[in-house]
Amino acid sequence: MRAILSRRAGGSETLSLEEIDDPDCGPDEVRVCVHACGINYPDALVIRDLYQVKPERPFAPGTEIAGVVDQVGDHVHGFAIGDRVIGRANWGGLAEAVVLTPDRLISMPDAMPMEVGASFLFTFATAYYAIANRGQAHSGETMLVLGAAGGIGSAACAIGNALGLRVIAGVSSQEKLAFATQHGAHDGVIYSPELQPDGQRDLSKAFRAAAGANGIDIVCDAVGGNYAEAALRSLNPGGRHLVVGFTAGIPKIALNLALLKSCSIVGVNLRSLAMAEPEHNQQIVATLLDLYNQGKLKPAVSHMFPLEQARDAIAMIEERKANGKVVVMLR
Repeated sequence: MRAILSRRAGGSETLSLEEIDDPDCGPDEVRVCVHACGINYPDALVIRDLYQVKPERPFAPGTEIAGVVDQVGDHVHGFAIGDRVIGRANWGGLAEAVVLTPDRLISMPDAMPMEVGASFLFTFATAYYAIANRGQAHSGETMLVLGAAGGIGSAACAIGNALGLRVIAGVSSQEKLAFATQHGAHDGVIYSPELQPDGQRDLSKAFRAAAGANGIDIVCDAVGGNYAEAALRSLNPGGRHLVVGFTAGIPKIALNLALLKSCSIVGVNLRSLAMAEPEHNQQIVATLLDLYNQGKLKPAVSHMFPLEQARDAIAMIEERKANGKVVVMLR
């Protein structure tokens, strides 16, 4: 089979397309013929050895897949050859086949395109877990989404809208604001792509102005960097700042701000949930699929690449050029 392999630490240019042996399926495992693999920021980190998980090389990046079951272990129940599934791997998604345990798979609706299926188990599940579970969002609240045109950001806009929140998009261009608005944001703030510390207070004021009299109850932050403090300063007393990612770098925030705001800074780690509570994780995905079937969610898949151009897909994520979801199509 073909696979994109990382043989040394570095950027997307270090990856190579190679022929490797098909993986064997054990008695407690399922082999999936991969049709689509969603690309996420951790894929850009793991190939540089900057992610918390460091696979032994060579490995194929990619955690979020959609495909068709082509082999089932003797001890596995609930899946059969030919089933359409979405799955979450530790890595290995950028290969034509991947072996997973059944708890990492969920059946995919027949009408769902493969590229959409490859957007659910990381992007949408992370956003839903952040907002509904960790953020304890309630209908009528206002949420600020940083990086609202990105994969998780646009998913957060859509989910916030579906849950009855007023969504304020934080983005770096008018084009990105238009994209976020198309996918659930009600208003937005355009900020500098390279925010400096001395601009944090002004940006915080802009966030509050966009929110209006009701203020901001929740921040969904997949950006970090200098934007995080500006967002935290904009929160209402008792608000929740959801820490989802750090595409602009890991921020340094004075904790007295949390005290003064009486707010919560809440970590969001879907990987930990999926490993510790796989049934809870599958419940989240089932809820998302139900919202999708009701027409309340439409994943924003805006860039699709063939496997031969997987390096370009990861580079697009590295360089923060993508609006919405980036997916590599393998078939």
